[in-house]
Amino acid sequence: MSNRLIITYDISNDKLRTTFSKYLSKFGYRLQFSVFEIKNSERILDNIKTKITAYFENKFEQSDSVIIFHLSIQCEKICFGYAKNEETDLVII
Repeated sequence: MSNRLIITYDISNDKLRTTFSKYLSKFGYRLQFSVFEIKNSERILDNIKTKITAYFENKFEQSDSVIIFHLSIQCEKICFGYAKNEETDLVII
């Protein structure tokens, strides 16, 4: 199992939010509307941080935010409902 990134965002501009979502979908899959899970390598994390800094950050409104959780191999993911049918090799408590 590799490390994972959980990226959550709250971006008020519809067009920018859609662009950001499409960008993240290149690396992983959507867990919730504004939450992605990405299999991580240092190269992927560096690419994402660079793109956010160079392209997205200067377009953010004051209230916009992006949070990246860099999870280690020891983390777990526990799913309920529809989510329990998804990949379950990581549990977050």
